[in-house]
Amino acid sequence: MSKGTFVLAAGGTGGHLFPAQALAEELNRRGYTIHLMTDERVRDYGKSFPAVETHVVPSATLSLSKPWLVPGRALRLYGGYRAARAILKRVKPLAVIGFGGYPSFPPIMAAARLKIPSCVHDQNAVMGRANRVLAKWADAVASSFPTLLGLPPEAKDKLTFTGNPVRDIALKEKAAPYPAFDTFNLLVFGGSQGAQFFGEFMPKVFGAMTPGQRAGIRLTQQVRAENMDVVSTAYKALGLDCDLAPFFMDMPKRIAASHLVVCRSGASTIAELGVIGRPAVMVPLPHALDNDQLRNAESFATAGAGWVHPQASLAPETFAQFLTSLRSQQGQLQQAAAAALGHGKPDAAQRLADLAVKLAGK
Repeated sequence: MSKGTFVLAAGGTGGHLFPAQALAEELNRRGYTIHLMTDERVRDYGKSFPAVETHVVPSATLSLSKPWLVPGRALRLYGGYRAARAILKRVKPLAVIGFGGYPSFPPIMAAARLKIPSCVHDQNAVMGRANRVLAKWADAVASSFPTLLGLPPEAKDKLTFTGNPVRDIALKEKAAPYPAFDTFNLLVFGGSQGAQFFGEFMPKVFGAMTPGQRAGIRLTQQVRAENMDVVSTAYKALGLDCDLAPFFMDMPKRIAASHLVVCRSGASTIAELGVIGRPAVMVPLPHALDNDQLRNAESFATAGAGWVHPQASLAPETFAQFLTSLRSQQGQLQQAAAAALGHGKPDAAQRLADLAVKLAGK
């Protein structure tokens, strides 16, 4: 018999849904029932989410840079608020936990008006814009990093450092032994935008290497479907041993099998690298709001777990030299892998679940 219900609210991208899924898995183990409130993108990223019911709630981004759109979007958010309020009155959750993105806005606001305990969790080192507003209304704020930039002063007493929860599929690879150097296993991925960039950039990098420098590299790379033929043809011409796909369902296992990862620096990526313990060369998403990916990458690199290379300053020849040099420094790679483990928080889901249950008891 269920101990009660929690409602989790999150934007429908992997960055928001993955930590929400990790919390849902932990709360399920403790005997609680989960409902999810999100947006239409859940159809791509939420297929394995352990919720008894998923509610798609209207939401919209409010941006003052396009003031003519504000009235319509505000009206849509109000519609989302009314829908969320009706769902919460029916479901009667013990608490509502939000994971950022504007789809979490209506559920947290509705919870506040209905006096249902609530918490917002921020995945990044810089607080998201929706969470900055919601932090004033929520009863608690949880952070993935020890220092959370952008937290409103009036919410500082609400803050708890939990770490960023990772899914069970990643926890299965926790602290995986570092692979032997029979081949050099290089993993390259970066979400939709990252896959586009790396699909254009990495063939130039490998083309700038000599055949001897490419020898022994086993490449696994996420490549967008529309770019697959071009990238595959380029690697075949270079004689590169590679495994390419638009999406890898077993990404944590592939992280564990790698010696080095080249990636963006989204919060879930950093969290999984830390739990599994793998070094990374991070190319933060440029032009991101508040430079959140850059801050995430800097935190990981400062811990000794990786290297930050801004996209604007990348050149194929110098990056090829860097990877070739790093490949030869096995001791440094192993030290960075150990540092990654020190940065990771494998108990983050448990700590956030403790906070959620504590809220529910009030």
